[in-house]
Amino acid sequence: MHATGEPGARAEMHYRRALELLIESEIPFLVGGAYAMREYVGISRWTKDLDLFCPRTEVERVLEVLATAGWQVELTDPVWLAKARWHDLLIDVLFNSGNGLHPVNQRWFQRAPAVRVFGSLVRLVPVEEMILSKAYVQERDRYDGPDIHHLILKHGRAIDWSHLIALLEPHWEVLLAHLVNFRFVYPSEHERIPPWVMRELLGRVDQQLVSQPVAEPVCRGTLLSRTEYEIDVQEWGFRDARAQLLSS
Repeated sequence: MHATGEPGARAEMHYRRALELLIESEIPFLVGGAYAMREYVGISRWTKDLDLFCPRTEVERVLEVLATAGWQVELTDPVWLAKARWHDLLIDVLFNSGNGLHPVNQRWFQRAPAVRVFGSLVRLVPVEEMILSKAYVQERDRYDGPDIHHLILKHGRAIDWSHLIALLEPHWEVLLAHLVNFRFVYPSEHERIPPWVMRELLGRVDQQLVSQPVAEPVCRGTLLSRTEYEIDVQEWGFRDARAQLLSS
């Protein structure tokens, strides 16, 4: 359960200083997570963590700046995540998606809006990349679908849908599933998604119905969850799609 409301004065002070130091160091980064959601959809969720996104090449610089300021830093997962801690406060430094398929790159910065967070002028992860970063998060204990629905509800008319579809290629079914769920959640708001988007993606389903299925048993559920599809690849004879993609 996400806590709601605003961070306390101590947290705000430390996060403000961290952002100021990164800006002074001219390190490119984007703010995502709960603080971006607050700006985009108006939902405040105090989670005691600040999500920053940057290219992999900038991670060491980010950690060095934060470590110099007294944060305890670590490269938590070489595929996608580093962390900085100050007692109970946490900064997540994300440089890829959790499944390793969508690294942060300079294109993320091209459409990033500028806003003030903790008094500093920063840039947010763009809406399309926010959806990308959440689309594969489908764990038993965490599912980011509602965030995607809220982003579409508030920004569907402004989303660059061609860009979003391209971001999710070749896993367009993941996007389609979220769009179908959006239509279920908001039956009065279908126009937020342009008709051509649904026609394009549903047309691909029609094409699949008359084409040959993948011959070799493969489970792509491992791209959505780290644990829920372990039995498929360990006992039921399915090949792990994530392992294949990361090794290619």
